[in-house]
Amino acid sequence: MPEINSPSLSPSQKRIIAAGATALALILLIATACSLFVVLQMFILTFKDVLLPLAIAAILATLLRPIITLCEKHTRLSKTQGIILLYLLVLLAIATITMLLLPILLRQVTEFIEAVPSIRDNFYQFLQEKTPAAWQWLHAKLGQAPDAYVQNIVATHSETITSGLQALPEKISTIGGSVGGFIGSMFAKIAAYAIIPIYLFFILNGNRNVWNDLQTQLSFLPDERRHDIVFLCRQFSDILVAFFRGQIIIGLLLGGVLAVGFALVGLKFGIVLGLVLGLLNIIPYLGTMLGILSVLPLAYFQDDGGTSLIGLCAVVFIIGQLLTDYVFTPRIMGDKTGMGPMLIIFSIFFWGVALGGIMGMVLAIPLTAFLLIFWRLARERYLPALTSNHSAAED
Repeated sequence: MPEINSPSLSPSQKRIIAAGATALALILLIATACSLFVVLQMFILTFKDVLLPLAIAAILATLLRPIITLCEKHTRLSKTQGIILLYLLVLLAIATITMLLLPILLRQVTEFIEAVPSIRDNFYQFLQEKTPAAWQWLHAKLGQAPDAYVQNIVATHSETITSGLQALPEKISTIGGSVGGFIGSMFAKIAAYAIIPIYLFFILNGNRNVWNDLQTQLSFLPDERRHDIVFLCRQFSDILVAFFRGQIIIGLLLGGVLAVGFALVGLKFGIVLGLVLGLLNIIPYLGTMLGILSVLPLAYFQDDGGTSLIGLCAVVFIIGQLLTDYVFTPRIMGDKTGMGPMLIIFSIFFWGVALGGIMGMVLAIPLTAFLLIFWRLARERYLPALTSNHSAAED
């Protein structure tokens, strides 16, 4: 009886099947990643008041641990005594800075409040003189002059606030339960963040090696996979520490540069604005973007302002950004993240939306850098093996 051979697939059919299987695997991988991302987002948003204090304490502990180790090696103090000494030094530094800067900051804030009417009048005058068409359009839309419209809104809100305060005792008696719940919620939030120093103390005082513990907990995995996971966790930890340590120092330096620059060019409230914008640059470029939107209009509409003061403030911004990009960042952080300015800005907005606001913006750079490292590891360690297996299957 003759032997019947089953028809074999042609090379083109094999390639089509392989491409379909690859596409299906990619779709499943993307769906799994999206599902995990949604679950992670819901988890973070639900427990952020529990996770954020612990994360802040862990970051601070990683930043401060070298100081505790140095103190333990070169003094006779124990680790616990070193931590207590560090707490006392931090409190002393905060008290000293507060005593030196608080009067200046309060004076400038008071001057700003007093200057608001003048800035407002200068803005109205600018609209009437430079853009009369816009002024007339606003007048027609509002049914009255824009300045009168704003004054009416302020007066209305003032009356509403006053009447609300007068009726507050009666409302408290009727909504005592709601007030009690609100107070309880606020107390829970305050307690959650007030426990950060306690978290920090226990983390700093611990002697356990996190990476050895992680190796032990993952002992059920093959050695290669376990080493890869520990490697990724180490890389993320290093990026996190380098980023926050570097950005805090860079933010303080940039704040000093902006404060001195604004004060020298004659911008009112420049010291306060410079320090605040510098600290906001802990999230890269955020302080600069907000500063351009706030400082330049103030420079134009203050009493002795104008286009020349706008130019001088712009020069201060350019000098501060150049120092940040070419002096502070390379010397303090180096190239720890391996990310360009465009990717940094995109990451900030993406993670800010994904993780619900400021927490996502703060963690944007470490998370994106971690994903880049994960992709490089997968490409170098696993994707070549898949490619070679695919080629062998075709042959």
